[in-house]
Amino acid sequence: MPEATVLSDFWNDQLVEHGRQYVFLVLLGLAGSFGFIRTSARLMRSPRVPWWPGSVVSDSGLHLHHLVWGIFLMMGAGTVGFAGFDSDFLRGLCAALFGVGMGLTIDEFALWVHLDDVYWAEEGRASIDAAVLSIAAVLLVVLGVRPFELDDEGVEGLVGSVLGLALYLTALYVAISKGRIFHGVLGIVFHPLAIYAALRLGKPESAWARRQYGDRRPDKQERAERRFPPDRRSERFKRRLRDLVGGTTDAEFRKRLEGDDSGAS
Repeated sequence: MPEATVLSDFWNDQLVEHGRQYVFLVLLGLAGSFGFIRTSARLMRSPRVPWWPGSVVSDSGLHLHHLVWGIFLMMGAGTVGFAGFDSDFLRGLCAALFGVGMGLTIDEFALWVHLDDVYWAEEGRASIDAAVLSIAAVLLVVLGVRPFELDDEGVEGLVGSVLGLALYLTALYVAISKGRIFHGVLGIVFHPLAIYAALRLGKPESAWARRQYGDRRPDKQERAERRFPPDRRSERFKRRLRDLVGGTTDAEFRKRLEGDDSGAS
C-alpha cells in the first residue's frame, strides 16, 4: 500500500537513519497521552456524557492525580531504558511509555507549584502552556535542532561552553517565567530571542511579576499592566486557543451552563 510505503520510508530514512526514532516515540507518547487525558477530564465534568468514568476518590477523600501514574511510568520506563537491554523493541516501548508518563505529568503542571487543586482554575492554564512548550521542544529535537554544542577540546573550551549553556538556560527560564512563552519556544532555536525576552518587561500575571513586581516594584507592575492589558487582541486569541485545547475554567464553564439552562427554560 502507498501509505505503508510512505510511513516506512519516513521511519527508516528520516528517523532511524539519524537516530531519532526513540525521540519520535517519546513525542507520540507525550502528545497522545496529553490529548487523551485532557479530553477525558473535559468529558468527566460534562453533563452531556454522564456515562464517562470520573475521578477515583476514596471514602477518606484521598485522590491520586494522574500525574502520580505519569511519574511511575517515567521512573519505570527510564530505569528499564537505561538497563542496556539489546532490544530495539524494548527501547522503543520504553521511549513511548516515557512519553506517555510525560503527558500525564505535564497535564497537571500547575499542581506542581500550587498547593490547591487548580486544574480548572485560571492558574491551571499554566499546564496547557507547559504542555505546548514541552511538545514543541521535543518536536524540535526530532527535527534535528541542537540548541547548544559542548566544546570538549581543552579545559578552556569546555568551561566556555558550560558558561554559555548556563547563560542560555537562565535566559530561557526568565523569559518563560515572564510569561513570554512564544519567545521562549523560539529561543530554543534562536538564542538571542530568549535573551531579548528575558531582558524585556514581564507580563503582569506571570510568575516573574508575582515575585518581582507587585508591592515590591509597583511602578513595574503598573507598566506591565499598561503594556499588557487583559483585553488585548493577542490575549483574546490565546484565551480562545487555551479553551480549545484544554477547556474553559470552572468559572467560565458554570456561566455557560447557566446560560444554556436559562435558554432552555
